[in-house]
Amino acid sequence: MSALIFGGLATLTVLVIGALGLVLWMVVQGSRQRAHLSARVAPRMTATDLGDNAAAAPQGLIDRVAKSGKAIEGWVDPENVSATLMLQAGWRSAQAKVAWYSFQGAVPLVGIMLVIAYWLFGAEHPQKMLFLLGGGFAAFAFSVLIPRWVLRGAAEKRRARVRSEVPLFVHLLILLFEAGLSTRQAIASIVKEGGGVLPELGTEFEILLRSIDAGADTDESLKALGKLMDVEELSTVLAVLRQVDRFGGEVREPLLEALSVLEERRSLTLREKVNLLSGRMTVVMVLFFFPALLIFVAGPAFMSIIKALGDVAG
Repeated sequence: MSALIFGGLATLTVLVIGALGLVLWMVVQGSRQRAHLSARVAPRMTATDLGDNAAAAPQGLIDRVAKSGKAIEGWVDPENVSATLMLQAGWRSAQAKVAWYSFQGAVPLVGIMLVIAYWLFGAEHPQKMLFLLGGGFAAFAFSVLIPRWVLRGAAEKRRARVRSEVPLFVHLLILLFEAGLSTRQAIASIVKEGGGVLPELGTEFEILLRSIDAGADTDESLKALGKLMDVEELSTVLAVLRQVDRFGGEVREPLLEALSVLEERRSLTLREKVNLLSGRMTVVMVLFFFPALLIFVAGPAFMSIIKALGDVAG
């Protein structure tokens, strides 16, 4: 019975590896066909171009891996959430996108190579096929999940940095509005002069200014920025700016009210962190400090009692 089970597992493993090999062969053949068509359309290279072609070979490999990563993303992320996360993480350049897709395409290849290496060089034992199937499933699952975790972590860290810059951004806005600047002029001044103190918001507002200069509506651009970053504090301030830009009126008092709300919320967050830290420190103290204190205080008395009992017994 066990022989039949192991035989079935071996057959299933061979089928899985064969399917993966077929997929990789199809990807390679498709890349070769595209390269052949590009070679037919592009002009012929001279002898002096051979060095550049040899130097570009690793780049072609990276492009193929990146295309595989793009295909994997289209399969695991049909709602295109990764695009929003990449924008939140600040990965807008072509190099950053190629690096991300290459990483996403390389992780499954590494998992497959590890499973094949274990199959070929792992120690022989009765449960090897079972471990191989379990390891293959785990490698497949983690190869899909690890890039998601990395991207979400990068986006969350940058959103936290944006959240920390919002109070200073509000203070600068109040000063600039009191100086008589309009909404666009205030944002342009922050981008030009405050890029060092507001690196993350400065980058986002620089893109915002380019879209406004290209003809986009200020209200819609501010709304799109708040929706993209998904930071509640920033969305509150941008809502005030949208209201002032659309209807006019006093801007100092709404910004001060929003700033007071932000400061109160930040104070509550800090108190929560302090409470969690005090609880963790209590656990550390109970585990490490109290035993040492008991040994130092009660150790001599305990040793004296043991010595007295030993003398009585002797």
